[in-house]
Amino acid sequence: MSQPTPEQRYEEQLRAAQGSGGIIEYLLHRAKPHLPPWLAGIGTGLASLPAHYYWSGNAAATAGLTLASVALTGTTWWAGKATTAQRRLHSAITVAASSSWFTAAAIAGPDAGPLPGLYFIGAPALALSWNIRQILRRNPEGAASGDGGLLEKVGLAKAQITRSTVAPNKATFDLQLPRGELTQDDASKALPLLASALDVSKNAVRLTHDPDSASRVQLTVVPHDLLKNTVPCPGPSHPGGSIADPVHVGIYEDGTEAVMYFPGDPKAGRNAMHLLVMGMTGSGKSEGGLTALAEILTRRDVTVWASDPAKADQTLGPLLPAIDWAALDMKSTKAMVEALNAVIPARTRWLAKYGYKQWEPACAMTQADGSPGMPYLIGWFEEAAKTIRETDDDVFTGIAQEARSAGVSLVISLQRASGNQVSTDTRASLGSSWVYGLRNDRDATFALDDDVLDAGAAPHAWKDKKPGYCYLVANGIPETFWATPARSYLTAREYLDWVVLAFDATRAAGDPITAEAATKAAGRLYAKRTRYAIPGADIAPTTETAMTDPIPYDQDLDAEDFDDQDPDEPDTDDDYDEDLDAIDPEAELPEPSGVIQLAERPAAKQKVDLTPAQARQAMEEMLDEFEAEGRTIVRPSDFMEHCDRHGRSRPWVSSQVANFVLAGRLAETNETGVYRIIREDEAA
Repeated sequence: MSQPTPEQRYEEQLRAAQGSGGIIEYLLHRAKPHLPPWLAGIGTGLASLPAHYYWSGNAAATAGLTLASVALTGTTWWAGKATTAQRRLHSAITVAASSSWFTAAAIAGPDAGPLPGLYFIGAPALALSWNIRQILRRNPEGAASGDGGLLEKVGLAKAQITRSTVAPNKATFDLQLPRGELTQDDASKALPLLASALDVSKNAVRLTHDPDSASRVQLTVVPHDLLKNTVPCPGPSHPGGSIADPVHVGIYEDGTEAVMYFPGDPKAGRNAMHLLVMGMTGSGKSEGGLTALAEILTRRDVTVWASDPAKADQTLGPLLPAIDWAALDMKSTKAMVEALNAVIPARTRWLAKYGYKQWEPACAMTQADGSPGMPYLIGWFEEAAKTIRETDDDVFTGIAQEARSAGVSLVISLQRASGNQVSTDTRASLGSSWVYGLRNDRDATFALDDDVLDAGAAPHAWKDKKPGYCYLVANGIPETFWATPARSYLTAREYLDWVVLAFDATRAAGDPITAEAATKAAGRLYAKRTRYAIPGADIAPTTETAMTDPIPYDQDLDAEDFDDQDPDEPDTDDDYDEDLDAIDPEAELPEPSGVIQLAERPAAKQKVDLTPAQARQAMEEMLDEFEAEGRTIVRPSDFMEHCDRHGRSRPWVSSQVANFVLAGRLAETNETGVYRIIREDEAA
């Protein structure tokens, strides 16, 4: 449908005016914007009458009016330096002519000599000149010839604004570039000049290329930084849901939530994601990683293998009990890499066996033949530069190229993904990037494509001054958001503890296929991996072997896997055989030397079935009882009697303790698993 011409719009407005009050009202409405210069001229003429009455023949008034006229003209010239030269000159001439005539009229009288003629000719001429200027500022064809010549200043004089959208803190303009004269790259080069002309930060001006036309772009200006205040994590976005649901990690400057997708979705045309996380020290990269991991660990069909050989448990510590395999030294990290390479073919064979082209949520469910499902697997490598440095710069290339089809996502986090740390093949295979503040613009090219940088993305403008600020360029995210600044959520330690506790029963366990392949590749480094205790439980870390982690009898284990065995210790099997030979099976048993009286088993306490709300109320009453007894310190074990009495699991009780912490009724102490009771009036 074609747009109406200016003449057609005029006729429509005229008909509307005639139908709602007549042509006079319409003409007055159209004349309103042009009245100020005329009103100023009439006011100047009328004001000259009382001025002449009071100041005629007064030498002091004459000198004062003359000086005021000169000062007013000079002030106008000075104030107009920020505008165009034409507007500055026009304003100065108008003020000089008006103030000079008013001074002469006040002294000699408005009807003296040529003053009447000058007024009735000069005042309308000046008013009309401003009306003409105002009319010429309007461009019915949409050309960007607005006051100030902004686009002209930055080299886009012939660009036309075809559509504009203005929000409270965001202005968007669709620009039509002159065909054959300017390109999208030319418009991108003008962004720094636009930011300077608008007096905003470099990140506040962005450009989005139109994929269907090389002569159209969209300019976005965000004058105020709405991300400057930290944004606390609002909680799980899909508690107990699937890893196929979006993982919420932050918020964009316009309030839209920043999300990422790990598994692929053929219906949406989205591949599984491999992610490069990059940011200099102090940019908030690790905090953002914890936010994403905490969100992932609230899902029912995903397991996480995580490595940090540089900082050990300093970063991953709060989430270790929820991570299926945590490699906190280089030996375990190398084993994890080997295991990831080994599980890929095993998992793809399983997917092919059950008719899956790629991983989907149904894979995590029990299959038709009764075999257990296979959860999604995420391999998260913090401080990956150390791993690459002590192995090979191509150590992740094979995983990045092959893991997507096996329901595995690879995440590599490091400060600088330069060519001497990460091979170009690995970077090309990762595909997605989550970039925080960087040291310089060269570092930005290691993680962001040229079109994202040309669109205005500038992580080097933040450096480490704005922790949490980031760009997210990933599968499933519209390209319009790739160059839009976001800020990752800030997660408190109490929230991380709550995630570990509350979703312990929901979280997926390792599947037999992945466990068997990992055990063959990593041996006891996987099978006897450290399992960390749930916060608040009086259990030390263990190295128990799960039922799904079998060790094949034909597995060749390295000698280093048995470092805990004393080589000088005698063979225990031989000693056992000698002890059996020394026993005479025909000998009579000795007479008992004493009798121990055993007490009768106490009667079992009657269990009471409670609803979840009643169970929570019982926990609160128990806390009130402790407080009434004068106790100030409690442990989760103090509440464990509640499990047997009301049929609740221990993880549930632990999660309620975590809720008390979040509600302010309990406070953490320096001792792990020990909490201080806060009086209810203080908590409120």
